[in-house]
Amino acid sequence: MIVFDKPKALSNVPLHYCPCCTHGIVHRLVAEALDALDITDKTVGVAPVGCSVFAYNYFECDMIQAAHGRAPAVATGVKRTHPDTIVFTYQGDGDLAAIGTAETVHSATRGENITIIFINNAIYGMTGGQMAPTTLPGQVTTTSPYGRDPKIQGNPVRVCEMLYTLDGVAYAERVSVDTPKNINNAKRAIKKAFQNQIDGKGFSIIEVLSTCPTNWGMSPADSLEWLRQNMMPHYPLGVYKDIDAKKEEN
Repeated sequence: MIVFDKPKALSNVPLHYCPCCTHGIVHRLVAEALDALDITDKTVGVAPVGCSVFAYNYFECDMIQAAHGRAPAVATGVKRTHPDTIVFTYQGDGDLAAIGTAETVHSATRGENITIIFINNAIYGMTGGQMAPTTLPGQVTTTSPYGRDPKIQGNPVRVCEMLYTLDGVAYAERVSVDTPKNINNAKRAIKKAFQNQIDGKGFSIIEVLSTCPTNWGMSPADSLEWLRQNMMPHYPLGVYKDIDAKKEEN
């Protein structure tokens, strides 16, 4: 009896990610959601510029490569042209919260019926470990060698806290994949974000706290502990907006 197998929506291709980078875990969770909802054949994913630039190799659904930061705009075009298609973007913090801030905010406030998977590892991973919009105060990067100073470089962007204020957002949740319990919770959240789109509820975003041991200069074990001790207090896990819960309260 098979108790654990590769999701059908995940390609049989070795991943290129660094050891203990959690992109691979999130890829699997996205694929499991596509399998569970039986929507792979009508799904279009939008790959970004960043560490997950090769995401189009890893999913069995149709994929589009977007220019840096423009994934929500591309996803909007696909969804409006083919409203019966399920569309998701898979973006890092530099792609989504820096060069793509406008596309993210405006697709959210318009309530575009798309799903965004947002990977927050507090650094630019692919291009050498520069400071990102999500880099923590005091965090050392290649462009903040003395640690991020909010007086000079500003404060980190809290994406879920920013987006939940927008009327067009149906669902915003921050999760992590550092433990089995958190992985299961992330799986539930990702599936719900896709189900929201199927039900036509509007814009859904799942922010996933992730490690980057290579650019953090840490071992895999230390990077997971650093995420727990430093990222989680600054970026608390939880549901920031859920229109279903709001309706139940009313």
